[in-house]
Amino acid sequence: MTDTRPTGIDPRSPRFGAAITTVLLALTIVLTLVPTTYVVGIVLLAVIVALFAVGGIGGIRRHPYGAFFRRFVRLRLAPPADLEAPEPPTFAQQVGLFVTAVALLLALVGVPYAAPVGAAVALVAAFLNAVFDVCIGCILYVWLVRAGVLRPRRTTA
Repeated sequence: MTDTRPTGIDPRSPRFGAAITTVLLALTIVLTLVPTTYVVGIVLLAVIVALFAVGGIGGIRRHPYGAFFRRFVRLRLAPPADLEAPEPPTFAQQVGLFVTAVALLLALVGVPYAAPVGAAVALVAAFLNAVFDVCIGCILYVWLVRAGVLRPRRTTA
């Protein structure tokens, strides 16, 4: 029996997630720049790292924002004109995981401003995706595949 489910994802879902991520990262920057809320900002950054881990390791379809989008938002929208491959947004989640995890680790070992700078880097990428539909991680994925550095693989998640 052939699986007839669509293999792509609604392209609006990663943008929805990027909008939420943008807000959380902006809040992280503010919290980590104020000494009295620094620890709260670090905890929030750890939560963001965990969310990127779910999307980057488990696949974009398993990301909690995507589940929320499918359950509550997509039902109120017209069907998407096209579906997109899940691999580029999953790779983008992996890039976000790397950037935020490095920032978190550096902050935990005491590197000054590691948390807000790392969050700012991730914020720029999330903002570009949310507002302008420019996914830096997706573009990087395509470049790396074309250069032969990555082999495209179909995710099962």
